[in-house]
Amino acid sequence: MSALTLASAPEDATALEAAEAHHAHLVGQMAGHVGLLLTAAESDPRTVEGPRTGLVAFCERDLLPHAAAEEDTLYAAAHRLPDARLLVEALIGEHRRLAALVDALRGAAAPVAAAADARALQVLFEEHVVKENGMVLSLLAREPGVSLAQLLGDMHGRVGHHTPTDGAAGARDGRGDSTVNDQEPEETGCGGACGCGGADEAGVPELDVRQVPHALRHATVFGALDAVPAGGAMVLVAPHDPLPLLAQIEHRAPGAFAVEYLQRGPEAWRLLLSHH
Repeated sequence: MSALTLASAPEDATALEAAEAHHAHLVGQMAGHVGLLLTAAESDPRTVEGPRTGLVAFCERDLLPHAAAEEDTLYAAAHRLPDARLLVEALIGEHRRLAALVDALRGAAAPVAAAADARALQVLFEEHVVKENGMVLSLLAREPGVSLAQLLGDMHGRVGHHTPTDGAAGARDGRGDSTVNDQEPEETGCGGACGCGGADEAGVPELDVRQVPHALRHATVFGALDAVPAGGAMVLVAPHDPLPLLAQIEHRAPGAFAVEYLQRGPEAWRLLLSHH
């Protein structure tokens, strides 16, 4: 069944799809931040502070303002519908738990505590988004007396912030953009062709996206890269040569990351992304 058949108006069907895509983008960004933090905690706990700071900043800049704007618009409209009142109140409670987890993550005294808080935050947010998409957004889209498109427009106006990763062409659906030049980036070192690894990876966190759903993969990488400080690096493990992704990374942050191939297949491509 298409989204159009679940909406009372064509513009609401379009708004529903856009809202679900934006949620998927946020989920991917968080997964990238959390993945980088977890790998840092496992490989070298001394390197956790950077990913932890990046995840907290993402939540304060994007996640929590988004949640507050939802309460003022989408939740307020849904609460007026008798069948949705209890659901909305429960979701508001989840917003409070998300904020509490961000506070706990900010003040975590040990790397293992930060890792636990980050993973709990990710799981709760992913479950929360499923409820919003399947219950709140779909309910509002079907309601004849409600304009989901107008509500979402009001919500984004209230958020009043930018999302840096939205500038990446093709990030909305997780696929490469054919309008972007997919030329292979210049490499340094042996690129892993000789099997030596091509670079000193000690202490560099690794993000393996081979098990990440395709629709979330690019957003996950962008979220992780946002947590890499200048002078730092990240190893990306992909199931194929990620040329479209590399073009998007260059498009959203020209010249910010140097790329070095450490391994070229056949089952995995490993790339070192160094932040200038």
